[in-house]
Amino acid sequence: MIRTILLSCVAAMAATAALAQADVIKARQEAMKANGAQTAVVAKMMKGEEKFDLAKAQAALRQYQGVGEKGPSLFPPGSDKGDTAALPAVWSNRADFEARFAKLAADAKAAEAKIKDEASFKATMPDVLKNCAGCHENFRAKKS
Repeated sequence: MIRTILLSCVAAMAATAALAQADVIKARQEAMKANGAQTAVVAKMMKGEEKFDLAKAQAALRQYQGVGEKGPSLFPPGSDKGDTAALPAVWSNRADFEARFAKLAADAKAAEAKIKDEASFKATMPDVLKNCAGCHENFRAKKS
């Protein structure tokens, strides 16, 4: 009887841990999809496919700031298993990973203050977006 209760408790704890892991993976995927959606808008404005809109540029920069600030918490230890494209380097090279998120947040905040018009947008935004590429290059599995 005691063994059955103990096994039930262990199974319940394992199920809870798996569910929590799936939730954090889903949360980080949603955050990155939101970044991607904002980047699509920014890219269209940079290419001249969409008219420059300061409010949209600032919304994108605030999105990047938010993800930059909370990003590392979306990759806790143990969340490397499941439906994730995160590479093992996220956990083995944690200092660099966290520094990249901090740089994204800082660069986006600085850009938000600096961008006032289309010219300053086009001059500033590429440096902000380099943060995304650098992180994806080192910490995200390539899509096949």
